[in-house]
Amino acid sequence: MEFLFTGIITEKIMDALKQDELIGSFVTLQEASAEVGKICNAYKNDDIDLTVLLTHIGIESDVQLAKMLKPEWGVDMIIGGHSHTYLEKPIKENGVLIAQAGSGTDQIGRYDIVVDDATNSIVDYTWKLLPINEDLEKPDKKLAEFINSFKTEVDRKYSVVLTKFQRELTHPKREIETTLGNAVADAFASFAQTDVMLVGSGSIRVQKLGPVVTKKDFLACFPYDDSLSRHAITGAQLKQVFAHIMRPENRDGEGECYQVNEGVEAVYHDAQKKLVSLKVKGEPIADKQTYTVCMQGFHFNNAKAYLSLSRKELMTSGKSKTVTTSAQEVLESYWRDHQNLSSQIEGRLRYQ
Repeated sequence: MEFLFTGIITEKIMDALKQDELIGSFVTLQEASAEVGKICNAYKNDDIDLTVLLTHIGIESDVQLAKMLKPEWGVDMIIGGHSHTYLEKPIKENGVLIAQAGSGTDQIGRYDIVVDDATNSIVDYTWKLLPINEDLEKPDKKLAEFINSFKTEVDRKYSVVLTKFQRELTHPKREIETTLGNAVADAFASFAQTDVMLVGSGSIRVQKLGPVVTKKDFLACFPYDDSLSRHAITGAQLKQVFAHIMRPENRDGEGECYQVNEGVEAVYHDAQKKLVSLKVKGEPIADKQTYTVCMQGFHFNNAKAYLSLSRKELMTSGKSKTVTTSAQEVLESYWRDHQNLSSQIEGRLRYQ
């Protein structure tokens, strides 16, 4: 049998690629679907039995993409990621089977399919999520020995205790305020001396941390290093930012959500689809007053899409400053110097 696999990356990565003029990429679902059509047409004479799209754009975008695909292109399946969706059974849209298997390595998705060679189409299939454990497959002894040969050296470097929290801190969902998110945002805000710290929820890569935190734990939690930049904007612009990041459409598992520092209180009304309150240090935001806001470099580079303010608007005041080129070093140093930290859910981000 002949298989055709085509990869589709997340639009967030596409946004980052767009900034480099030396890199070309399609950046919308419409352009992506057109590219899929070109690729499928290029292999029409090769008698492809099964055509699979491997995506990282989230389940909702997978469904939208499937709707755009022409049946004559012959796409049979989309196997996706990014939204961490657990599907007990595939979604079928426009004749295309769409599946995801959650996140991490806790389970693997398995397809058993029957393909008709004459029509190059799936005539029967089963799908199931299989937990990855010793009941599924016994460990490979030689591979385990090879991995363990590095364990002593790695443990010596990365098992050093970095800090200790008063209790375990958690980050169960990107779309809500979390105790671990608060601890990260507060550390950055203290260092940057900023009114508002916006930490990308997706840059925190674990669901729980502590109370004892080793170097290895820290790197698993915050693996992506980046710069931090501080900008002076008006209260009206700050309200615009929070209205954008807190809107329901951004909290669907695919949007870019944020954790914020102590002293920030934002309230959003879902039914009315508007920001109803925004305070800093207990005081309501004044439209014409100037406030400082700090963010990671990735979010500054994609500010228009993620914050509804362009990079030019963020820098209009002329008071923008890169406060560090290594957010990772700042967080590690802060946690080393502030032992026995604790964090609570305080209502920094509230939804009505």
